Amino acid sequence: MDISTIFQQYWPIMALVLWFGYKRWNSQRVVAMLPELKRDGAMLVDVRSAGEFASGSAPGTINIPLTELSGRLGEIPKSSSVVLCCASGTRSGMAKLLLIKNGYKKVHNIGTWRKFLDKS
Repeated sequence: MDISTIFQQYWPIMALVLWFGYKRWNSQRVVAMLPELKRDGAMLVDVRSAGEFASGSAPGTINIPLTELSGRLGEIPKSSSVVLCCASGTRSGMAKLLLIKNGYKKVHNIGTWRKFLDKS
């Protein structure tokens, strides 16, 4: 079996592995940057539902559910960094795209909210 055949047969699996690898790498990068981001006044936003947020959250985070985010953009200053989280990193990834689309420049997705606890 040559490389071309392997790629043709397994490209969806390879793409999925690359995607999850990227998400993990990026999340670890944001965790490493977190102390500096906090020191510089970054806003920490948890985009899970209010019920999820009430059941557990990281210190210093505010809750703006993804479903409400577009209507509450005025609560997030464009001048400071924004670090987003949710339960797995998927909703915070969507929130990041929404913020960038609305002119926010310094937006980071840390993934799961528990990662805020790694570098508190």
